[in-house]
Amino acid sequence: MITPVHEDYLKAIYVLQEEHERVSTNNLAERLEVSAPSATSMVKRLAQLKLLDYEPYRGVRLTVEGEKIALKVIRLHRLLELYLAEALGLPWNQVHEEAEKLEHVLSEILEERISIALGNPTVDPHGDPIPDRHLMVEQPQGLPLSQVEAGRSVVVLRVLSKDSERLSYLGSLGLYPNTEIELLEKAPFNGPLTLEIGDNRHSIAYEMAELILVKETKADY
Repeated sequence: MITPVHEDYLKAIYVLQEEHERVSTNNLAERLEVSAPSATSMVKRLAQLKLLDYEPYRGVRLTVEGEKIALKVIRLHRLLELYLAEALGLPWNQVHEEAEKLEHVLSEILEERISIALGNPTVDPHGDPIPDRHLMVEQPQGLPLSQVEAGRSVVVLRVLSKDSERLSYLGSLGLYPNTEIELLEKAPFNGPLTLEIGDNRHSIAYEMAELILVKETKADY
């Protein structure tokens, strides 16, 4: 029987696989805030259930069945985030934590009703892609704001953070998905970036800019 803890592990591995072909148990433990031995023990259990491929010292990768379960949880989680933000007005820096509590208990019927009520959306409030009902998912093609040349205009696609304080800060600057910004200046040696957002100018740290995926506006093509 697949438990909520199993689902949390599979979801975390799927997200980490976006950056690494195979996921180390140390990275997995860090993401889930558990000890490395606990992560290794669960990984071995999931391998026995044939939900992932595990090779000691080489990390793990989801099997087809493991990926299917992960995508189902991710779909519900991101639909819940959007529903909490759009229908209930919850700030975008709070929806992740609340969706974590609900993603394991809602039925497929409610999942589908939420999707229909939202117009079958493709992204959540942070710009993360929402798998469709067939569990197909299209990853947004963007580049980190930190890599954009000064003088370019871009549109925010995705914010790669679930940290409440960081999201609150970015929201206070207006750095939401679909927001158009102009990168005015980049300080050398990974210094701060100066942005124009609407009629306002703001500076953000290079490390923060690495978490913001953007695409160039049509005028810059």
